[in-house]
Amino acid sequence: MAPVDVEIPPMDNQLRNLILSGHVGFDSLPDQLVSKSVQNGFVFNIMCIGETGLGKSTLMDSLFNTNFESIPSPHTLPTVKLKAHTYELQESNVRLKLTIVDTVGYGDQINKEDSFKAIVDYIDAQFENYLQEELKIKRSLSAYHDSRIHACLYFICPTGHGLKSIDLVCMKKLDQKVNVIPIIAKADTISKTELQKFKSKIVAELQNNGVHIYEFPVDDESVSEVNTSMNSHVPFAVIGSTDFVRVGNKMVRARQYPWGTVQVENESHCDFVKLREMLIRTNMEDMREKTHCRHYELYRKKRLEQMGFSDVDADNKPISFQQTFEAKRSNHLQELQQKEDEMRQMFVVRVKEKEAELKEAEKELHAKFDKLKKDHTDEKKKIEDSRKKLEDEIVEFNRRKAQYQQMGSSHHTLTLGKSKKK
Repeated sequence: MAPVDVEIPPMDNQLRNLILSGHVGFDSLPDQLVSKSVQNGFVFNIMCIGETGLGKSTLMDSLFNTNFESIPSPHTLPTVKLKAHTYELQESNVRLKLTIVDTVGYGDQINKEDSFKAIVDYIDAQFENYLQEELKIKRSLSAYHDSRIHACLYFICPTGHGLKSIDLVCMKKLDQKVNVIPIIAKADTISKTELQKFKSKIVAELQNNGVHIYEFPVDDESVSEVNTSMNSHVPFAVIGSTDFVRVGNKMVRARQYPWGTVQVENESHCDFVKLREMLIRTNMEDMREKTHCRHYELYRKKRLEQMGFSDVDADNKPISFQQTFEAKRSNHLQELQQKEDEMRQMFVVRVKEKEAELKEAEKELHAKFDKLKKDHTDEKKKIEDSRKKLEDEIVEFNRRKAQYQQMGSSHHTLTLGKSKKK
C-alpha cells in the first residue's frame, strides 16, 4: 500500500481565550496528578563518587535517617567497581524506591587514568537500557524500573589545596551525563577560614576547566530565593555520622571528639542541612526532570544519530521517522542484494576455479593412466617375448635331447655288433 500525502493546514499561533459560564472541573487535574503519583510511588537514584574512606555510606545513612547496612570497601581493588543497592522507603503515605550506586575502589589505584571509565560506562548503560525499553514494540515504561542516575554526589577530599586532577577529569566527563553536585567530605577536619578559601578555589577551578555542575533552578518563584542562596554555598561542606549524642534534652546525630561535639544537623557546624534541603526536600523532582529531559535526551539524540536517524534530510528539510526508516530499509535491502550478487559472483568464480582444477587433475590422471597402460603393454610384450624365447629354448632343448638319446642308442647297437663278431 503506497503512502498517502495528507496536507495539514497550519495552526493559528494566536490562541483564543474563552470565559467559562460555569464550573467544569478540570481544576482538579493537579489533585488527580498528585493522587496518581502517590499511588505509583517515586524513583530516585543517587550515585556517590569519591575515594574510599571519605564517608559516602555514612552520609547516605544520615541523609535518609536510616541504616543501609553497607559493607566497608577495601583499598586494594585493582579496578573501579560499581555496586547498586535498591531500597523501598516510605514516609507518611509516600513510597520511594531509592537506588544508591557506590563507586568501590575509586581513586585507590596507582594509575588513575581510567578511573572514570567504569562510571561513564555504567551511566551510559542505564540510558541504553531505558532507550531499548522505549524502542520496544510492546513496551511497559510504567512498570519498568528506571535506573538512570538522577543525582551524582561527588565527594572531594578535604585537603584545602584545591581539586585533584582525577576530580576535574571525572566531573568533566560526567557533567553532560548526570547532575553533578560536588561536596566536601569530612568538613570537620578543616577550619572555617580554610574551608571558605577551599570552596572559592574549587569553584574557580571548576569554572576555569569548563566543568558544568548542577545548579538549583531559579525560574520557579516559590523556590527562586532559597535556590539562589544555596547556589552560592556550593560545594557543600558536609559531615555524616551514624552515632547519636545527647545534646540538651534530645538525641542528635553527631561526632564526638575530645575537644567537643560536631552536630551533623547544626548549620553552624556544616552544610548537611542545606544539602538535604536542596537534594531531597526542594529539588528532587527537578533533578529527575533534568535527567529525563536533558541528559537522557542528549544521549538518545546521539544514539539515534549513530543508528542513522535524523530530523532533517540531506537538503536540511524536515523528515519523519518513518521516511528515515523506509530509506534505511531500502538502503539495507540494496546492500543485502549487492552482497548477495557479490557472493553469487564469488561462488561462480570459485566453481569455475574448482572445475578447472578438477579438469587439470583429470587430465593428469588420464596422462598417468596412459603412461601406466603403455608401461604395462611394454612389460607384457617383454614377458611374451621372454616366454616365446623360453619356449623356443625348451623346444630346442628337447630336440637336442632326443637327438643325443638317438645318437647314444645307435652307438650302443654298433658296440654290441662288434662284440658278437669276435
